[in-house]
Amino acid sequence: MQDILNDICKTITAEPNKGKVASYIPELACIDPEQFGISVALPDGQVFNAGSAHQLFSIQSISKVFTLTIALGKLGDAIWSRVGREPSGDPFNSIVQLEHESGKPRNPFINAGAIAVTDAIMMGHKPRETLGEILQFVRFIADDNSIGIDEKVAQSEKLTGDRNASLAHFMAAFGNLKNPVEQVLGTYFHHCSISMSCEQLAQAGLFLVSDGINESTGFRVVSAQRARRINSLMMMCGHYDGSGEFAYRVGLPGKSGVGGGILAIAPGKASIAVWSPGLDSIGNSKLGTQALELLVQKTGWSIFGH
Repeated sequence: MQDILNDICKTITAEPNKGKVASYIPELACIDPEQFGISVALPDGQVFNAGSAHQLFSIQSISKVFTLTIALGKLGDAIWSRVGREPSGDPFNSIVQLEHESGKPRNPFINAGAIAVTDAIMMGHKPRETLGEILQFVRFIADDNSIGIDEKVAQSEKLTGDRNASLAHFMAAFGNLKNPVEQVLGTYFHHCSISMSCEQLAQAGLFLVSDGINESTGFRVVSAQRARRINSLMMMCGHYDGSGEFAYRVGLPGKSGVGGGILAIAPGKASIAVWSPGLDSIGNSKLGTQALELLVQKTGWSIFGH
């Protein structure tokens, strides 16, 4: 495995076109696009790294996997009255479908859906308490208490978050937000600003590899059925309107973030995290996707067969 990752890292870092960083968030605009990291965590506790696998980065929308997991634990299937389970086919910050579908977002991984999920898990609590719960959960599943929030990124998102504010107010107008919009947005911006390395992120995804159990720690995080359903949503919706292309090229459940990270799950095999800040035209890591495509080719881990 280490030889495979070293080869992928060598190939990927030689690529001349590394995509473009997310310039609409000022704190992300200044990240060096030349960086690349990859980590593979196995259920038996082994972790393999290459490149900048220990460099911290803003996980952004990958955090939506963790907030959805919390919401399913708190509300169960009742969460689906607030957000759908269908691919959107539109950009991650689109407002078009919200108007057509009465303020109910298509899925929990587009921005509107994640804002609705954030509202659902707040349950009347203040942002600080909810953030503490989210951070505690991420630290628990990653088995790492050093994980924190990048406050500069959170403030940068808040200052440039007019589109997300529009989505939130639109949902509130349809009665699909129960808490004050400003508090929901503050919580949302902060959980998207959780800062992790590839190694920490790969460790955090391990519970989705083995039917809800992190076998390296022995803890059951969710039921087997719930783990499979989270993976299915990642497969269908984890890369926004690029989800079909990612399934076609990589063939694994995955969730991307505009910070350049991707968490991918090979059920029964491994949790994989890649990071390269340069994005493609849809907003997914350009080299991260290429790296995962190479990894699947070399390992045969696609869920669709060798």
